[in-house]
Amino acid sequence: MKVSGFTFVRNGTILGYPYIESILSLLSVCDEVIVAVGNSDDDTLARVLSINDSKLRVLETTWNDSMSDRGYTYAQQKMLAQFNCTGDWAFYLECDEIIHEDDVPLIRAQMAKYLPNKDVEALVFDYYHFYGTPENLAISPRWYKRAPRIIRNTIRSWAPDGLFWIVMDSNKHGRYPNAALVNCPIYHYGHVRLISAMNEKNKRVERYWGKTPKEFYGYGNVDVNGLAAFQGSHPKIVTNWLESSAEKHMVINKNYIPSGRDKRHRIMMMISRILGNLDWTKKHYKLVRE
Repeated sequence: MKVSGFTFVRNGTILGYPYIESILSLLSVCDEVIVAVGNSDDDTLARVLSINDSKLRVLETTWNDSMSDRGYTYAQQKMLAQFNCTGDWAFYLECDEIIHEDDVPLIRAQMAKYLPNKDVEALVFDYYHFYGTPENLAISPRWYKRAPRIIRNTIRSWAPDGLFWIVMDSNKHGRYPNAALVNCPIYHYGHVRLISAMNEKNKRVERYWGKTPKEFYGYGNVDVNGLAAFQGSHPKIVTNWLESSAEKHMVINKNYIPSGRDKRHRIMMMISRILGNLDWTKKHYKLVRE
C-alpha cells in the first residue's frame, strides 16, 4: 500500500497558519507528500523547501486572483496537488490541520483494512475545532463534526472547493463518496491564530468567496453555549506554534446577544444531548454499512 499526502498553501507565514507542522504531520503517515505552494509575499516557499525529507515534492503555482466564485481557487490548488499523487490513497490536510502522533498507526491500519474493499472510496475523520484559545473547542452545529480527508486515488474525483470531493460516475453525474470512519480526530487550529494574523487572513482570502473583508476584533463575540473545554493533549508537533502563534486568552463579550442561528443551535445541542450525540452538520459523504 502506498499513501500520498497533499495540501496547498500561499502566504502561510503572513496568515499565521501552522503549515509546516501540518506538512510534517502528513509526512509522518504518508509515503509521499505533495505541496502546492502558491506565489507568496513571504517566506512560505523557502520554509517548505527547507523541510529535509525525500518524501516531499513541491509544486510552485500561480493563483487565479480574479476567481471569486465560492472558493473555487482553493479547489484548483487542491486538485493540482492531488493530480500529482501516485499512491493508492490520497490524504488531504488543510494547512491549519494536524494529525496527532498517537493516531498514526490507526490511520495506516484503517487504510490497509479498507484498501481491498472497493465499496469504500473515502475515509472520514472526526474533528476537534479549536476556538479562541487551544483550550476551547467549538461544538455547535455550525462547525462540521466530521469530514472526508482520504480519497481512493483510483477513482474519478474532483473538488468544487477546498473542503470536500465529488465522485464522478459519469461525465454528467457526480455524488459524494462512499466512506468509512477512521475513528480518530483531526486537530483544526485555524481559529486560534493571533488576531493580527486572522485580520490579515480575512483581508487576503475573503475575495475568493466574493466577500468584502471585515475587521476582526477578537474571538469573544460568541455564544458560550457552543464552546467546551478541551480535555485531551495536543499533537507534539504543534507545541511551538501554539506557544508563538496562537492566542493565549479570549475575552468573552458579556454583552453578546445570541443570534437566531445561535438559538437554533442551542436547541439542536439540547436534543443531541438527550438522544445521544447527533450530527446535525452537512455530510459530504455517505457511510458504508459494514
